[in-house]
Amino acid sequence: MSEPFITIAQNTSFTMVIKKSRFICSLGRAENEADAQAFIDEVQAANRKATHNCFAYMIGDHDQVQRESDNGEPSGTAGVPILESLQLAKLHNVVAVVTRYFGGIKLGAGGLIRAYSNVTTNAIRQAGLVQRVVQTGVDITVSYAQHDQLLYFLKEQQVAVVNEAYGVDVTVTVFVNQEACDDLIAQLTTRFNDQLQIKKGQPRNHEVPYQPA
Repeated sequence: MSEPFITIAQNTSFTMVIKKSRFICSLGRAENEADAQAFIDEVQAANRKATHNCFAYMIGDHDQVQRESDNGEPSGTAGVPILESLQLAKLHNVVAVVTRYFGGIKLGAGGLIRAYSNVTTNAIRQAGLVQRVVQTGVDITVSYAQHDQLLYFLKEQQVAVVNEAYGVDVTVTVFVNQEACDDLIAQLTTRFNDQLQIKKGQPRNHEVPYQPA
C-alpha cells in the first residue's frame, strides 16, 4: 500500500518569541517549484527588515524536489530543521519560510535548531492536515420507482450524491474512492438485481481531513 498524500489544509503563520527573538513561520501550499519561490519572495518582501528569512520546501508526489536555505544563519541551524519538520509530518507540496527578527541574545546552534524546528511544527499543527485521495465518478441510471431505494442505499454506504439528472429515468452521480469503486458497483448490481445502468466517469483529486495515527 502506497503512502497517503498529505498536505496542509490551509496557509497559515505562527509566531514564537524565544529570548527576545521573534520567529514567524509562514506556511503555504505549492504545486511546483515556481509556486514555492513566489511564496518565499512574497514573505521576504513583507519582512525586508528581518534579520533572516530561512526556508525549506518539498514538492512532488514523492518529494522529488527538496530545498532548504539558512539565509545567513550558521550552516545547518535553520533550513535543515525546517525541512526535517516538514519531512516528519510527511507533507507534500508545502513551503515553509521562517522569518527571524533578532532580539539581541544569541541562542547558540542547539537553540537555533530547536527554535526553527518548533515554530515550523507549531505552524503545521495550526494549519491542519488533509489527505488527497483519488476518486472515480460513477453515473447510476435508475428508474423513478427505485430512485428512493437507491438514495437510501447510498446513504447507508456514506456515499454522497453530487448530481441528479431527470429524464426518462434518473441519473445519479457519485464520487467514490478509487479503491472502493469496483466493490460499490458489485454491491449495486447485486442489490438491484442488475437493473441499474452503471458507468464509470472521470477521476478527480479530493481532499479529506487527516489525523496522524
